[in-house]
Amino acid sequence: MSETEQTPTYDLDAYLDRIGWKGERRADLETLRGVHLAHALSLPFENLDPVLGRAPSLAPADLMAKMIHGRRGGYCYEHNTLLRLALEAFGFRVTPLAARVVVGAATPESRPRTHAMLRVEVPGEPLPYLADVGFGAPGALLLPVPLVTGTEFEGAGRRHRLVRLPHDGPLELWELQVHEAGGGAGDGNWAGQYAFTLEPFAATDFEVFNWFVGTHPRSPFTSRPYLQRTTADRHLALDGARFTETRADGTVTEHTLTEEAEARRVVTEEFGIEVPEGLRLLG
Repeated sequence: MSETEQTPTYDLDAYLDRIGWKGERRADLETLRGVHLAHALSLPFENLDPVLGRAPSLAPADLMAKMIHGRRGGYCYEHNTLLRLALEAFGFRVTPLAARVVVGAATPESRPRTHAMLRVEVPGEPLPYLADVGFGAPGALLLPVPLVTGTEFEGAGRRHRLVRLPHDGPLELWELQVHEAGGGAGDGNWAGQYAFTLEPFAATDFEVFNWFVGTHPRSPFTSRPYLQRTTADRHLALDGARFTETRADGTVTEHTLTEEAEARRVVTEEFGIEVPEGLRLLG
């Protein structure tokens, strides 16, 4: 048993029970893929703490209380901290990374580095993997992908690839892209999700990122509820009052929530999240 597994603030058994993972606890590619997918399909993305005006705690004990023992989700720093602790307990070598979200951005440099992901070294595999269970978007990874360009990866119904972007820095700039389907067979385009280098980041860096994203008035996460949940057959999103359901066949339905009671029911029943005390979802 590793030091990470023994820490009194992190309960590996409870985490694995919460995500429904029953596989063998070993550092191999099958385990990485299985835990990654189980986490992505079990724990929702949500920003309800920032809407209340507070940055969520990243302490392992608080993450366990909120997301594992409580009926809550979290955003990227919370999700990927929980995943990192589990992978390290299994014996993987994990390096936290930080990215600039490029969805809707004019250039990668127009956004700060505010997204957290993980570089995972898998024993016996020639390349490290990009793991990320905390990107709150329909283009998020459901399975980890090798850090290599020139290859498309299909996992759990989504297609991704990594490309390198030109820039002036000394390190290579990578971009994760998702394939967005078009109207006909073979149609669609590749859309950038976030750009990053392989520079490692420390816990203190993420404390600063977390405080900014969770409290700054210009942060998109402090102004309105933003929730995402992925299941085996659909993706759910709540952005303010707009509730969107995307089926596996591509069918999209949207509905504007107008009543607080309806919004609370959607958050509780559809996303599996307990609304924090004192929060009005519709303002």
